[in-house]
Amino acid sequence: MAIIVDENTKVLVQGITGSQGSFHTKRMLEYGTKIVAGVRPGKGGTEVHGVPVYDTVESAIRSTGANASVIFVPAPHAADAFMEAVDAGIEVVVVITEGIPAHDGLKMYHKAKSAGVKLIGPNTPGILSVERTHLGIMPTSVFSKRGIGRVGIVSRSGTLTYQVGQYLTKLGVGQSTVIGIGGDKIVGLGFVDVLKMFEEDEETDAIVLIGEIGGTQEEEAAEYIASHATKPVIAYIAGITAPPGKRMGHAGAIIEGGRGTAKSKIEALERAGALVGRTPLETAQLARKALSEGSR
Repeated sequence: MAIIVDENTKVLVQGITGSQGSFHTKRMLEYGTKIVAGVRPGKGGTEVHGVPVYDTVESAIRSTGANASVIFVPAPHAADAFMEAVDAGIEVVVVITEGIPAHDGLKMYHKAKSAGVKLIGPNTPGILSVERTHLGIMPTSVFSKRGIGRVGIVSRSGTLTYQVGQYLTKLGVGQSTVIGIGGDKIVGLGFVDVLKMFEEDEETDAIVLIGEIGGTQEEEAAEYIASHATKPVIAYIAGITAPPGKRMGHAGAIIEGGRGTAKSKIEALERAGALVGRTPLETAQLARKALSEGSR
């Protein structure tokens, strides 16, 4: 069992003929992702890496039964691509695109909620069901299912996700599902949404949460952990030394009015019972320790 996607998920790629779409389609195929279609208006009837391209999402679904989409469409048109996917019946949409205007992000968020669609992103590295399927741009080679336990990873930072994942693998800790929820202020699935899924996932034994300065998602996650978590939660918060008003490269990573500081997030998570690492390596070490103690 995996959360959100697995080896049976039928994936289409919107923007498959572009340089990024084509490049990452090849990587996803090599990982074993079941990519059944691509979409690019005006390119219907062509192929990319053996994947048939359609003019519309609706025609792609009708021909292939696709139920998930990865969007590599440029920011000015990404929201329209997302709306098309949802209206056509796609159940899971991964929006890789960064730089999407905030008002478009808000429209996407409300559309996803009203339609019951799982929106991952925007500005996300995607989702990886380890050694099953990959929808996105993650360096899949750093992750592994082999080792003690299975750790689910949910993160706001792409680079830190890969770093913690690599440390877990080197320490002999397996991973189940890896999700980048996106670095924008407005994203689809948030920390609490994913924590709930990991709680219910039989293949996830512990959870690593990777946050950063800005916003209140980590504090909200702490509230959920305090009242609902039954599995070990290990967290890492980036930006400990960042001063108020400092951004970290993400639209959602800005401290405002004393809220959203690393200190406030760490304190909230520790009060909730989470273990908090001060470095990515220590975070992985804490995860291994928690799993080792739990198996005794």
